[in-house]
Amino acid sequence: MNLSLEHKRALVTGGTHGIGKAICLSLANQGCAVASFSSDAQRVSAMNGELKNINDKNFCIKSDVFSYQDYTNVFDKIQLEWGGIDILVNNVGGGGRWGNECFTKTDEHTWNEVIEKNLYSSIRYTKHFLPYMLKNGWGRVINITSIYGKDIGGRPWFNVAKSSQNVLMKNLSKNHTYSSRGVTFNSVAPGPIYIEDTGWDKLKNEDPDTFNDYVKQNIPREVMGTPEEVADIVVFLCSDKSKLINGAVIPCDGGQGISI
Repeated sequence: MNLSLEHKRALVTGGTHGIGKAICLSLANQGCAVASFSSDAQRVSAMNGELKNINDKNFCIKSDVFSYQDYTNVFDKIQLEWGGIDILVNNVGGGGRWGNECFTKTDEHTWNEVIEKNLYSSIRYTKHFLPYMLKNGWGRVINITSIYGKDIGGRPWFNVAKSSQNVLMKNLSKNHTYSSRGVTFNSVAPGPIYIEDTGWDKLKNEDPDTFNDYVKQNIPREVMGTPEEVADIVVFLCSDKSKLINGAVIPCDGGQGISI
């Protein structure tokens, strides 16, 4: 399917590993110009090479969402290279395993870090790049959240941060000034996704019986998702084929979620 993304420019935050990397490569292979960043210098170097091999206009830089100066560096780099973007994928996030399993034993520092990394990064990048989209009369803003942003579950700070990201997209989608000018706002909510060098990968290798039992008991299709499957949904939402979808939270969890 030709999704006509050849002349679009996309920023994917946190795009050097897992879901973010898969989204970057999928968009780039559709002909979209892709920029990304990560705080891991080694992964940035590797990803920059992969993106440049697809098209020299693509790039990946080192940036940390906890650094205000790094935010400015990303904005300046985009302005210098492209002047603006058409597509923003707020993928950077995490914190689902941070803190203590006990609510009362987890301090506010964990709450602040998780909310900063997930919600506030989405707010900052969306606020900065939305005017470019409105000026051009076309844009896509997509938050990568979690099934625990759609359902109750997981550690509370992660649950709150991810549900807030969903609310942000829904709220912006109701704004006639934005939506009537061709900009859509959606969330993609993955369930457990199998990614190398993560907790799921470690569990599968060290305790395959526990891993297989979890998958069979919690995922109706009995197969854990892949980053590429999430990327397929995101790429579709970036295209004009999806222009009627606005303010949605789209689960990609193999049927795990319980919300309608």
